[in-house]
Amino acid sequence: MPVEREITSPVALVTPDGCLATEAIGWTRTPLHDTSGLTQLGWRHRHWGRTKRWEYWAITSPTHVVALTVSDIDYAGVNALYVLDRRTGAQMTTEVVAPLARGVTLPLGSRGGHAAYTSAKLALDIRDDPGGTRLTARSPRVRLEAYADLPPAHERLGVVVPWSRTRFQYTIKDLARPATGTLWVDGAAIDLPPGDSWATLDHGRGRWPYRIDWNWGAGSGRVDGRVVGLQLGGRWTDGTGATENALTVDGRLTKISEDLRWSYAAGDWRRPWQVRGGPVAVTFTPDHVRLASTQLGVVASRTAQCFGVWTGRVGDQCVDGLYGWAEDVRQRW
Repeated sequence: MPVEREITSPVALVTPDGCLATEAIGWTRTPLHDTSGLTQLGWRHRHWGRTKRWEYWAITSPTHVVALTVSDIDYAGVNALYVLDRRTGAQMTTEVVAPLARGVTLPLGSRGGHAAYTSAKLALDIRDDPGGTRLTARSPRVRLEAYADLPPAHERLGVVVPWSRTRFQYTIKDLARPATGTLWVDGAAIDLPPGDSWATLDHGRGRWPYRIDWNWGAGSGRVDGRVVGLQLGGRWTDGTGATENALTVDGRLTKISEDLRWSYAAGDWRRPWQVRGGPVAVTFTPDHVRLASTQLGVVASRTAQCFGVWTGRVGDQCVDGLYGWAEDVRQRW
């Protein structure tokens, strides 16, 4: 079994020349990495164009999925609001690409702050406070006012993935955060019911290769009276000595260090997906498929994001009934 180092005290992600700090490689249960050095060299430095920063929040409820993205990928900011009506399959996306990420605000560090983007057709605002995170959004047809609670002692997976000294990623995957609030679609109010609504964070800071593919799977909910969060990744971490795999149960995180085997029918996305490796033996059954593509010159992506239900086990923990997603992404950026 691979051994990953758990980091338990604050550490800087990069050295003064903007490269990965060796002591930053490892994983954490709470945000401890200082990522402010990523942006201190200015746009003329040799790493420009490779630095990618984002905040992605998704909320799942019994009736809807809503997701917010605020990002700065150096030469652009890709910002989006997505809504899925689980009852009908209807979905809507508002995306605005901001040249050179103009108008994008992102916190310099990884331990809370303010992320935002505002334009004529899209407004996103993400604000941390000691008790959680407030999420607000507006587009021509959608409005969101929600809160993702941060329970005391809730643990969040942080991982540094080292491809090389100049190419690396720091990610926080934070699942099973209790969510409350209201979503409005075409003026109709939809409650996010307490106890049945969950928020997930993907916080990313790093310097990426131009081409990369990945799988990401996540699920949150209650199983046998316990709050369970399932976090699984694949492909992009293979061979690095790091993984982004973990299970949280009632806020307590268990790190999974094995690389996982993802089996699914690319193109026939509604067929069940299988994920295996180490203590993980789970199946994902989609009930909705979201296909998205971006072609913006040097930036191009193809995403198949499937929403549905997880079943199976991670070690002794059953995950039957967790609602979430599994995705296949090919990225050029």
